[in-house]
Amino acid sequence: MARLLIRHGRVIDPASGTDKPADVLIDDGAIAAVGGGIDAANAEIFDATGLIVAPGFIDMHVHLREPGIEHAETIETGARAAAAGGFTSICCMPNTLPVNDNATVTSYIVERARKLAVTNVFPIGAITKNSAGEELAAIGSMKAAGIVAISDDGRPVMNARVMRRAMESARSFDLPVIDHCEDLNLSAGGDMHEGYTSVRLGLRGIPASSEDVMVARDILLAQATGARFHVAHISTRNAVAMVAHAKQHGLPVTCEATPHHFALSDTRIRPYDSNFKMKPPLRSDCDAAAVLDAIAAGTVDAIASDHAPHPGSEKMQEFERCPFGILGLETALGLALEHLVHTGRISLARLVALFTTGPSRLLGLHRGTLAPGAPADVTIFGTDVPWTYDVNQSFSKSRNSPFDGHAFKGGPMATIVNGAVVWQRE
Repeated sequence: MARLLIRHGRVIDPASGTDKPADVLIDDGAIAAVGGGIDAANAEIFDATGLIVAPGFIDMHVHLREPGIEHAETIETGARAAAAGGFTSICCMPNTLPVNDNATVTSYIVERARKLAVTNVFPIGAITKNSAGEELAAIGSMKAAGIVAISDDGRPVMNARVMRRAMESARSFDLPVIDHCEDLNLSAGGDMHEGYTSVRLGLRGIPASSEDVMVARDILLAQATGARFHVAHISTRNAVAMVAHAKQHGLPVTCEATPHHFALSDTRIRPYDSNFKMKPPLRSDCDAAAVLDAIAAGTVDAIASDHAPHPGSEKMQEFERCPFGILGLETALGLALEHLVHTGRISLARLVALFTTGPSRLLGLHRGTLAPGAPADVTIFGTDVPWTYDVNQSFSKSRNSPFDGHAFKGGPMATIVNGAVVWQRE
C-alpha cells in the first residue's frame, strides 16, 4: 500500500491531547508518524494547508437498510454518503429485513461491508428477536460475529422485565445497550412534538414525557444491573437533566445528540413538509437549547447523525402518513460547526472528540486516534470553506433531508480509510 504524507495541516487528536501544526505520515494502512520534518521519500503528498487533520470520524447511529430495504439504501451507498460526510466508520442499526437478531445476519452485513463499503462498518445487534420486545436475541453469537452494541432502536423494549434481562446479558458480554427512549403508549398516533406548533398545524403531538419516562426507567435499570446504558438521539431538557444527574452519581450512563435536534426546533418546521418528520420529533426551542447546553457542558458523549433514508415514494406523502426519519451523514459536520464552533459554544478539539474518542470509547472500537500504529483513518475538514448542500447530489439512494439548499461555512474536505483517500471535495 502506498505511503501518504499529509502536510501543513493543523492536527487535532483529542486521544493524545495534540493540537498543533504537524504532518501525518501514513504507511501500509497505518499511522506511521505525526510531527515535523518527516521524510517524504516515496510518499504521495496531500496538501492540508489551512485545514484540520483529525482522526477518522465515527457515526454510531446509522441506518443502512440492507438487507431487505435496499430501495432506500444499501451498505455501499450508505458508506459512500458517510465518506462524503467525513466519516471513516459507521455503526448500522439492526432494523433491517430480516432484523439483525442473529449471527447469520450479522455475518452477512460484515461480509457485504468488507466487499462493498468504502468505510468501516460495525453492526449493532437487536436486543430482542425480530425487535418484538419479547424474547432476547442471540446476543452472544452476534458479538462473536461482530456486533459492537445492542439496540431495538425504533421499536424500543416496552417490557421493563425484558429490558432488565437484556441489560444483565449485555453486561456479561461487555456490550452497551443503546435505547431509543420512547414510551410507545404515550407517543401513539403522534406525528410531531406536542406543543403550540402541533396545535396550530392540526397535527397529532408526541409529548416530551414519552422520552423522559423511558430515560428514567432505563437509568434505574442500569443502576440495578451495572450495565452500560446509552441514550440514543437525546432530545428533551428533562432527559438531558436525568443523564447529567446519573453521570454525577457515577452511573454508566451516556448519550448522543443529533445535529438536527440542536440545529432545528418545531418552530422551524415548514408546514406539512415531510422532510421535517423524524423520531424523536423536532422539540421545542427550550429543548433544543438544553441539548446545546448539554454538549457544551460535557453531558453529551457523541454526535451521531441517525441517518434514516426513505425513498420518495414513501416519504413524499401526507405528513400524517409518511415514515419518520431524515438523511444526516453528509450534513452532520457542517451543522456541528455552524451551531457549536462558530457560535463559540465549544472548541474545535471538543468537536473532534465528539466525533472520535467519544463514540470509540463507548463502543470499544479502538479507533479515533492518530497514534503511531493505529489504523490510518483520517478526516480532513475546513472551518470556513463555503459549500451548499444539494440533496440531489447525495451519495445516498434517498433524498429526505430538510437541509437541501442550506449554505454551510466549513465541512469535510477529504476522507481517508485505512490509508486510502475514499472521498475528496472537488
